[in-house]
Amino acid sequence: MKKTVFLFAMLLAAVAADAQKFALVDMEYILKNIPAYERANEQLNQVSKKWQAEVDALQTEAQTMYKNYQNEVVFLSKEQKKAKQDAIMEKEKQAAELKKKYFGPEGELFKKRTSLMTPIQEEIYNAVKDISELRGYQLILDRASDSGIIFGSPKIDISNEVLQKLGYAN
Repeated sequence: MKKTVFLFAMLLAAVAADAQKFALVDMEYILKNIPAYERANEQLNQVSKKWQAEVDALQTEAQTMYKNYQNEVVFLSKEQKKAKQDAIMEKEKQAAELKKKYFGPEGELFKKRTSLMTPIQEEIYNAVKDISELRGYQLILDRASDSGIIFGSPKIDISNEVLQKLGYAN
């Protein structure tokens, strides 16, 4: 019995000696304190509004063409009806293609966001990595993500340290 208790105690001591260190970061907090991120977001919002206005203009034009067609339909020949319908469909197609070009999964907005945000994200990643290597952290979690963290002690939150490493001291 004493041997079993002794072995169990030794096992616990071994596990405790090899305890892993964890830390938390709050990416929302970090990003809010990086001026380049705010500037990039503003630039994306401006470009998005501009492109949305272009798409809206084409859609409005198609709607106007359709309303005019409805008002004139009784006076048009079969060929004229067909031509107007084709023109309306072409305008709607142009609007849909422009929307896809700007806002689709591989659209211009996605490319612009990637080009603006990737350097910032890489800089943050490298700062977190440097801190984790310096402090011996095996795992760093983002408390701002939907990862299911119910509680995280402020003592293990290294967000301010990451900002200091990036040169944005708080």
